[in-house]
Amino acid sequence: MTNFGFTFPAIRGIQAKQEYFISMCPLRLIPRVFLFDEGEIPPELRAQRTLNKQRIPEIARYILGNRKNYVFSAITASIDAEVEFTPIGSEGDDKKIGVLKVPMDAKFIINDGQHRRAAIEYALRENPEIGDESIAVVFFLDIGLARCQQMFADLNRHAIRPSKSLGVLYDHRDNLSQICRLLTMKSDFFKDIVEMERSTLAKRSRKLFTLSAFHNGTAELLNSYDLNDTATCLKVAQEYWEEVATHFPEWKMVRSRKMAAGEVRQDFIHSHGIVIHALGSIGNILLTQYNNSWKKHLHGLRNIDWSRSNSALWEGRAIIGGKVSKSIQNVKLTTNAIKTALNLELLPDEISIEKSLQRKTL
Repeated sequence: MTNFGFTFPAIRGIQAKQEYFISMCPLRLIPRVFLFDEGEIPPELRAQRTLNKQRIPEIARYILGNRKNYVFSAITASIDAEVEFTPIGSEGDDKKIGVLKVPMDAKFIINDGQHRRAAIEYALRENPEIGDESIAVVFFLDIGLARCQQMFADLNRHAIRPSKSLGVLYDHRDNLSQICRLLTMKSDFFKDIVEMERSTLAKRSRKLFTLSAFHNGTAELLNSYDLNDTATCLKVAQEYWEEVATHFPEWKMVRSRKMAAGEVRQDFIHSHGIVIHALGSIGNILLTQYNNSWKKHLHGLRNIDWSRSNSALWEGRAIIGGKVSKSIQNVKLTTNAIKTALNLELLPDEISIEKSLQRKTL
């Protein structure tokens, strides 16, 4: 092995009867060591690693905006070279701890963490001081990169993205998530009938709503509010949603356990995410334009037939082929129906959407 190369403090392990190494790499070295230019990556590997460039500034802002408590998981990479591991001792655990030497002409291909690598490079340009910090790196030996594609597939085979509800529940940085979480926990009405972990509800679930649905609706409701003033926003959101609840008898019956939540979800659409989203948009209009009379306008909610069997109103608007739809277009159409029932004027683009729906139903 050449005397010139990279030297990493490392721990040696065995997985599937093959050696791998875990090390700590200063952030400043990440862009220099690991390949990014897709032109340098063999063609058969490129398709697996197309960067979503919109994510990179977002991840970089996360690093720079949370300097004291950001968290990054390890980068996983393949090394296309013969390496040399020198342990600190010859017995026990000392044989597993040592120095990993990698030749200068070795190729490093990221199997997992390419967006993290690109975001680190982006963040370093904004704040070079983070270069002294480090990230864990797992090195696999892959001469000729023959295993690289399979490793990519294996690493992502069992990866499951957390539900949006769970993300909201555990996100303590985002003010909107905090507001929604506190709303559903503190409200005497919504407490215990909101699913806090899953973003879909099983037929027999005793919950009537999901936390993710409330997050979407509350985001619309507080669209023109300063989310940094969490106390005010929480008060506004709680007052609005609890007032809305007074106009849905079925919600009250679930709250008092006189009616099963699954039965309500099956027969009516008003507890589904699309309606919660639309009610959030309606609330923003009422609170900003009808400050002193917004509660009176909500009385019109009682005049709407929310049953799923009301296909004349909901088919093509909130329901497609018998199933509730969550598309943006259907949210807008559902919002239009509620605005009409509350005697709120439709905007020009909303009128255009209505005309488009009418043409489809002719």
